[in-house]
Amino acid sequence: MLSRADLIGAAAFVAAAAVAPAMPAWLVSLATIAFANALVVLGLIILWRTGLVPFGQALFYAIGAYAVALLGRYTPVRDVFVVVLAGGVCAAIVAWLVGYLLARYREIFFAMLSLAMSMILYGILVKTETLGSTDGFHVEAGSFLGYRPHGEALNLAMYWLTLGCGAAAALFVSLYFRTVAGALAVPVRDNEIRLEFLGVSVNRLIHLKLVIAATLAGVGGALAALSIAHVDPNMSYWTTSGGFVFVTILAGTASVAAAFVASFVFELVRSIAVDIAPNTWQIILGTALLLTILFLPEGLGSLLARVRVRKADGKARP
Repeated sequence: MLSRADLIGAAAFVAAAAVAPAMPAWLVSLATIAFANALVVLGLIILWRTGLVPFGQALFYAIGAYAVALLGRYTPVRDVFVVVLAGGVCAAIVAWLVGYLLARYREIFFAMLSLAMSMILYGILVKTETLGSTDGFHVEAGSFLGYRPHGEALNLAMYWLTLGCGAAAALFVSLYFRTVAGALAVPVRDNEIRLEFLGVSVNRLIHLKLVIAATLAGVGGALAALSIAHVDPNMSYWTTSGGFVFVTILAGTASVAAAFVASFVFELVRSIAVDIAPNTWQIILGTALLLTILFLPEGLGSLLARVRVRKADGKARP
């Protein structure tokens, strides 16, 4: 059953879709990338609620992106929904395989192992000519949309596609948090030994969360590849994973909607910082992260949670 928050979120997505034609082209492109990356952040929120902080989520992001590029180059598949789904499925398969190892580790060991796997993929992509090596691949996004739009029409089409996928992912994650597996995230973080005594397999539960997070990252990578029209090994590099962690810190784990807001704010601030200070823009981003940790340690999502609490307290008072 849909909650009030789900309905408000749906209305926000509809409004974002409706105003797109009136937005400048640069903002449409920026929002498209931001919402594609927000899918990766949604997966990170699922893992962070369990107490797991991966520094290698770019592994699955790159797999989704390269799946689109390789399908476009070596197969006749041209259905955009098929290639986006393929990106998610490929990432899910890899996560299912490596999850047997990752699910056994916690804390810094989990973080470093996930980072190592991401960097292994980076090394493979850089050294393999058939995968584009350091130059990567060009992705002809218009060829996947059937009617081959160009320019502003292509930007709008990709924006609406990404927004639709984002809305579906947000609804799925929101519903998942209400299931038993989703609700057990906090108990796993706080005392997984007690859960094991109750008969819950914590490793299997974490394995499931890893696959879900990877699927979201793969879909996000596929959408990003179509939006940017290019893939390269940097999509699996540790700095890409660091960017996702940055956005997750900014978003917090209290709200699904915060993932999209934080991702958009991050891309907007980075774009402005690069324009203002092209040689020192990282300092601006670092300062923004420091201020977030100092004054909003639970992220933007905590603001929405505070509003709900205040409304609940107001209704409870006679």
